[in-house]
Amino acid sequence: MLKCSIIVNHYRTPEILKICLRSIKKNLKDADFGWEIIVTDSATIEKTEKMMEEEFSDIVFIPARENIGFGKSINIAIEKARGEYFFIANADIIINEEKAIEKMLDYIEKNEDVGMIGPRLLNVNDTVQQSCFRFYTPLTVICRRTFLGKTFWGKKVLDNFLMADVFEGEKITKPIPVDWLMGSAMMVRKSDLKKVGVFDEKFFMYFEDVDWARRFWENGLKVVYFPEAKMYHYHFQSSKKKSLFDSLFNKYARIHIKSALKYFVKYGFRSAKYGR
Repeated sequence: MLKCSIIVNHYRTPEILKICLRSIKKNLKDADFGWEIIVTDSATIEKTEKMMEEEFSDIVFIPARENIGFGKSINIAIEKARGEYFFIANADIIINEEKAIEKMLDYIEKNEDVGMIGPRLLNVNDTVQQSCFRFYTPLTVICRRTFLGKTFWGKKVLDNFLMADVFEGEKITKPIPVDWLMGSAMMVRKSDLKKVGVFDEKFFMYFEDVDWARRFWENGLKVVYFPEAKMYHYHFQSSKKKSLFDSLFNKYARIHIKSALKYFVKYGFRSAKYGR
């Protein structure tokens, strides 16, 4: 069995995917363990297929005619993956730091009580990108999606969600347990999925990572923010709107709210806190 399967989720940005794959292969070129790369591609276009065939023929490429969603896309790759560990990433993750994947692998191997870890994500200007959070409550969604987030009360709700009490005035340099991690980059252990399960495909977009992290915690496995490994995330902030109008008519905001409703139907409104 291979040590690590790198699973990359992609949707119609072949030039970005190219940079991502080159950075992963460069990062692992001197690795002393076996690895493979699997790319799952939603709503595949000819340009992506041609690029994968001509430049990355050594990579497993799984196209899909339609946009099948993040969770289902990753689940398809998990079925084919041969590694003991899975590093799961979106195609807009770029790895420049030496041995970043190896650092994550070493940590999760040595800590059997940890089921999921995520690296420190950086914006293109080298500032730290928020990638770990406390679990949502209905108030969190309301404050994120309406003008209430700009009020004194709303800011307190969002500060709690964003773990401001942990990050403000404190540079996190050591691994810490958190409620959930952004699904853009994470590592899990294959054997743990026998207990936890794969992604819940009812979440087409958004909240699939929240749900997965919660199931890891509920099965006695820690979710850990791992800042000792750093990666760039070219995150497209398409859905961060604050007005009620945008909450109703912005496509991504509507999807986010729909996924939030599914999440609260599944877990109820009870709060849960496992991390810092």
